[in-house]
Amino acid sequence: MSVRPDTAAALHAEIAAAQSEWKLPTVNAGVIRDGSLVWTGSRGRFATVDGGAPGPDVQYRIGSITKTMTAVLVMQCRDDGLLALNDAVGKHLPGIAFGDRTIRHLLAHSGGVNAEPEGPWWERNPGVSFEQLTAAMDESQAAGPADRRHHYSNLGYALLGEIVARLRGSSWLELVREHILDPLEMRRTTYFPAAPAAQGFSVHPFSGQLLEEPAYDAGAMAPAGQLWSTIEDLARYAMFWIDPVHEVLSRDTVEEMAAPAASDPREGLTASYGLGLRLIADDPHLLIGHTGSMPGFLAGLFVDRARRIGAVTLGNATYGRVASLPPDLLGVLVAHEPALPQEWVPEPPLDQGAELLGPWYWGNSAVTMSVSGGILQLTGALTSRFSPLGPDLYQGRDGYFAGEKLRVVRHGDRTHLNVATFVLTRTPYGA
Repeated sequence: MSVRPDTAAALHAEIAAAQSEWKLPTVNAGVIRDGSLVWTGSRGRFATVDGGAPGPDVQYRIGSITKTMTAVLVMQCRDDGLLALNDAVGKHLPGIAFGDRTIRHLLAHSGGVNAEPEGPWWERNPGVSFEQLTAAMDESQAAGPADRRHHYSNLGYALLGEIVARLRGSSWLELVREHILDPLEMRRTTYFPAAPAAQGFSVHPFSGQLLEEPAYDAGAMAPAGQLWSTIEDLARYAMFWIDPVHEVLSRDTVEEMAAPAASDPREGLTASYGLGLRLIADDPHLLIGHTGSMPGFLAGLFVDRARRIGAVTLGNATYGRVASLPPDLLGVLVAHEPALPQEWVPEPPLDQGAELLGPWYWGNSAVTMSVSGGILQLTGALTSRFSPLGPDLYQGRDGYFAGEKLRVVRHGDRTHLNVATFVLTRTPYGA
């Protein structure tokens, strides 16, 4: 399964333009659709100092895409009953600064925790132990109060990594391997680079020469940005966010992580944050994923779960258009090969609720109950879908009535529906 030649040419032109304009030593990209990696492309000739070639199996550092894996570990602990998202951090890390913030705060970067740990810039210096990291933490350096705004915090994810390690009695890295990489068969995602791997560079602004960037062990900050991966492995990871593997996370938990939890007031929902995931509104669609940046490396991973498409990118430059490329690549894909609407097929008989189909009225406002994909669907003045919970009882799946109960109330030969106190009758008022 692959894209058409004209689509492939347009995708390659997109990454070629980015590589040229932003002076990227190399850039790699991949596009997925319906569970397959349908296109890969590379541009540039300096994956290494001596001119190593890029490619879909060449490792690059993925930076903060690592945070999504730390978030997965946290949600696994929650689903296994080891923690609650509203637990105070101090419950699991006694005596620590910011101990009154919750795990949810750290996941969504909404706790006002400072962005970086105290001391030398952690990304360009050898990592320290967790004890050294926390000894330097100081609440006077807080970026603000909790729940005020989304304020990105690398430090917060170091704390999350330590929490899951203590709860499971294993190192953060071993948990990533056992609970994420192995089940998803991501065999080329590692803590340290494993050949073939790219060298990280920065590009001198005046001479255009390549300067090698360091790649230290991040130590206690590893849960925020340590890992290395490839286009092929990141494509597998992107597919997981579209079709969750229950061994890793349930679909319900993925949907919970992909719901807006915090945002910057200046950006709003156009660029908000869930629980470990960046969210980009692409009206009427929603992209979820993450960007990544470490000295000499940039990365991006975004998927559209509804349209079942995604894109991943890797580059070996400190600055440039790499992390922001996935949404643009998805735009190219959709423009050249728009998704076909789902083929209509006749509906099977309903197990429950067939007598509810047809017109209803909320006061004098008309609504209609129909069925689509085997699910009751209310449209008109009120809109929601409903699933049966029991005889004459349903629950809203989405819309205004998400989570609310719909009850069928029978009085002899007359029936009405009660949806969270909204009464729907077969005739309008006064009829």
